[in-house]
Amino acid sequence: MTANWEKIEKNVGVLEVEVDAEQVALALDKAFRKVVQKVNVPGFRKGKVPRGIFEARFGIESLYQDAIDILLPDAYTKAIDEAGIDPIDRPEVDVEQFGKGQPFKFKAKVTVKPEVKLGDYKGLVVPAADAEVSDDEVNAELERLQQRHAELVTLDEGPAQMGDHTSIDFEGFLDGVPFDGGKGENYSLELGSGSFIPGFEEQVAGLNIAEEKDINVTFPENYQAENLAGKAVVFKVKLNELKRKNLPALDDEFAKDVSEFDTLEEYKADLANKLKERKAKDAEVARETAIVDKATEAAELEVPQVMVDSEITHMLKDFENRLSQQGMNLELYYQFSGQDEAALKAQMQADAEKRVRNNLVLEEIAKAENLEVSDADIEVELENLSKLYNRPAEELRNIFAANGYLQDMGSDLKVRKAVKFLVDNSKSA
Repeated sequence: MTANWEKIEKNVGVLEVEVDAEQVALALDKAFRKVVQKVNVPGFRKGKVPRGIFEARFGIESLYQDAIDILLPDAYTKAIDEAGIDPIDRPEVDVEQFGKGQPFKFKAKVTVKPEVKLGDYKGLVVPAADAEVSDDEVNAELERLQQRHAELVTLDEGPAQMGDHTSIDFEGFLDGVPFDGGKGENYSLELGSGSFIPGFEEQVAGLNIAEEKDINVTFPENYQAENLAGKAVVFKVKLNELKRKNLPALDDEFAKDVSEFDTLEEYKADLANKLKERKAKDAEVARETAIVDKATEAAELEVPQVMVDSEITHMLKDFENRLSQQGMNLELYYQFSGQDEAALKAQMQADAEKRVRNNLVLEEIAKAENLEVSDADIEVELENLSKLYNRPAEELRNIFAANGYLQDMGSDLKVRKAVKFLVDNSKSA
């Protein structure tokens, strides 16, 4: 087999491939063994038709497409390895020649990773992040914990306030006519949560139990239901139940209830230490991000949209997984947020492009600095994942190998090594 790669524009080129006639003959044999199992010829059982009779009746050409399907994937894979290119999208394949006794010739228009011209990436100077913790930060964390351990108390009377938990009935009307999806009974709503369209929750505040009120709001212009987007509507709302947080006192008893400490001062000291550790880790991440951003800004490259689209797909899947952990799904999210898939993808566009750009630069730095991932590195990562998921490392290895993820793991580890290299070779302002 021979392969010839020629670049035609930016990160697009044509791969010309020729597979020898012997391989074509073997592929035709495999195709015949596959097809003959499905044909009916009088006088012969299925799968027992002689090759000569089959070709005389159906023609050798009837095997060509199956033979091409057998040859093409392996030939394309070997060709990109021989050409040393890194495709990022499905190729556009044009078969130029295929026939019995002839070489198989095809051209593939291939989009590959863009060239990256590195700028300065060693000795980058970034400000040192502050990891000190103030008394105000400790008190804010203490108040957050106080809110978490608050008891919800059912009230006999109102009025409702922002932060209260309510149960409401509601029905929405557009030009005096009820609209689909605009009705709910005994719906649980925390005022101030932002669950409803802007302005709704603020108008529920002030209602007394059993009181009814007409609430006027306007749907966002980008709301997924086109018949409601940008429209002014009226919701008839009734407050059924009202609960308010009863905050525990911040004293020694509180410290005993929520921690292993006997006094509030001891608990606050422990909180301060934990906040400092967390802030130090956040500072480390912020420093890494700043260094990578600086190295990326100094590089020259054009990011293909196909790579951005692929990253958006991954981000959308991750977002959907996080929603499911919270008992939600994308459909509900679109309903509550007023967005649709197109709007959410557009929102992810800039972040996805930045991620792709950063990864491309980091991969090029790893290449320039000969940073490699060893089998030992893979084993360490598998052991870390084993502890995280509480599953044997060998089991995880088999799962990743079966799904083709070990190579992705190696790529991720190489990128991490590039980040560490940048950090190790940077300076603090």
